[in-house]
Amino acid sequence: MSLKNKLFECEGVSLSLGGRRILTNVSIDVTPGEIVGLVGPNGAGKTSLFEVLCGRYISEAGVVKLDGSDITKESFFKRARIGLARTYQSPVTPGSLTVGETFRAARKAFRPYLSVHDAEWAARLANLKVHWDTPAAALGAFDRRKLLISCLMMRNPKVILMDEPASGLINAEIDELDLIIRRIVDEYAIGVIMIEHRLELLSAVADRVVVLDLGEVIAQGSPENVFVDPKVHAAYFEDAPVSYTHLRAHETRGNLVCRLLLE
Repeated sequence: MSLKNKLFECEGVSLSLGGRRILTNVSIDVTPGEIVGLVGPNGAGKTSLFEVLCGRYISEAGVVKLDGSDITKESFFKRARIGLARTYQSPVTPGSLTVGETFRAARKAFRPYLSVHDAEWAARLANLKVHWDTPAAALGAFDRRKLLISCLMMRNPKVILMDEPASGLINAEIDELDLIIRRIVDEYAIGVIMIEHRLELLSAVADRVVVLDLGEVIAQGSPENVFVDPKVHAAYFEDAPVSYTHLRAHETRGNLVCRLLLE
């Protein structure tokens, strides 16, 4: 784990919804310029944890801190204004606005109001190359993701929570997304916590991985260690008619990419 100070963290978070325990004593943190992967089988509690972190759900126990300050009781909107950003699995953009109008809405969402130059800078950062009079809803999935990332980056976030950013993307687009995320993290020292089922993407970009199962942390560490942990295999493949055989590794742009192979 990095010796840098924790930029964003939660400690001992527990959550129940409708009388069912969703999260139990979950802790996770990220430092400046670090990418932390959050993985686990469906129903593990990953998205629910994001809802607690961003302020949409109120946990029954635990604390959430940003830059060392307790923000547990702060609203979703306040957290956004002090540097916590989030993307969602489905890149939903305003159906009635153009790309330029979407940027304007983001620039004027709250003070300080931003300039067109800020939007142009953010678009270049996310490699968004579309005409600004294009309806936002007419963009492809990847360009919609780029548009939303651009809108977030205009506000200079300290932390971004990314919920399955590779969902719906083809391999070439995932490679480009990899580069965009790396640039954001490396050049601007932003902390990223990323939910992702594409383990090859996490293996390429994540510094650490945290695994949830049934609302509890069952493993954490480097991707190459976590993805061969027997507890992780059991969580993913329990009662499945497959057997884990081996982990194949190859180098991509100098980074280790691991793929789970099943037979």
